[in-house]
Amino acid sequence: MNTSLEKLTITPIIIKSKRMEKRLSPIAVLFNPESYTVSKTVNWSKTASSQFNAPLSSFGGGDSRQLTLKLLFDVSLPISHQGQSIDDVRQESNKIVALTQIARDEQHPRVCEVAWGNAPVGSDFPFLGVITSLTQEFTQFSRNGKPTRSSLNVTFTEYLNPELDKRKTDPELTTQVVRGGASLNSIAADLHHDPKQWRVIAEANGIDDPRRLPVGRRLVIPSLK
Repeated sequence: MNTSLEKLTITPIIIKSKRMEKRLSPIAVLFNPESYTVSKTVNWSKTASSQFNAPLSSFGGGDSRQLTLKLLFDVSLPISHQGQSIDDVRQESNKIVALTQIARDEQHPRVCEVAWGNAPVGSDFPFLGVITSLTQEFTQFSRNGKPTRSSLNVTFTEYLNPELDKRKTDPELTTQVVRGGASLNSIAADLHHDPKQWRVIAEANGIDDPRRLPVGRRLVIPSLK
């Protein structure tokens, strides 16, 4: 039985020409959040009518979901990372702050995948989004003025990949949820009766490393025609 603590991770993704090109190294938070909030607005407009006792409602579309995290960073007891001692909390929190800045050759800050454990299909994680709000409060300092503790409130707004979303609405395509022990080869063998077609599935989903296949992720399975 695995009793290790599953850390929440934030993985930056390189996107070019609306395609997911590559997932970068995930950023593991120092401490998991005690709570998180997911919100979504669904728009309905009301039109008054003299023929009815209540206004008529018409659906006006849904807004993007928003994921809000409150993260704690604390190096008041110096921690070690890659053999170096960290005594300034910004060395850790700046990894997330950097995700609000324009990425080189991409003209916008990076899209991120926020993941935490093996969530049921259709749950909050993994959450694909961009940072739209970030506030950091420093609450403890060392004698030399270095901040050693901070809380970071960050909001991710859901990112819709137009290419993948269009594929999902194609009646010739299907989807498959990754189960424990599954690989692209096994999925290709089950659905296309040819494990060598894993590359087609990888390309359709922007997967650059087929060995890293998160359980619970929903894959788009394209037709071979």
